[in-house]
Amino acid sequence: MEQVNVIGLENGVLKIALSGDIDLSNADAFYREVLNAYVGASSDLLFDCAQLNFIDSTTLGTFVKILKRVKTDGRAMRLTNLQPKIKKLFVICALDKIITLE
Repeated sequence: MEQVNVIGLENGVLKIALSGDIDLSNADAFYREVLNAYVGASSDLLFDCAQLNFIDSTTLGTFVKILKRVKTDGRAMRLTNLQPKIKKLFVICALDKIITLE
């Protein structure tokens, strides 16, 4: 899936760059790719969203599902470089209260 680029593990943080559009049509593949990378690394997650252009409500739910898994393992998850229109979705849905946005 070209929207997910696993950059690698650095200082105990697994960095994943997201790009393009993630929506209903590819949210399941997004989840599987992230989970496969995360299980192998067993670390905190950092999503670089600089090249992410669009997400929908399905993607928001997928981020919550990933967060639940990460929190269950005692790990943390952050999203960085969000475009204003995407960050606004997290804020409107009050997900900025449970997901760290930078």
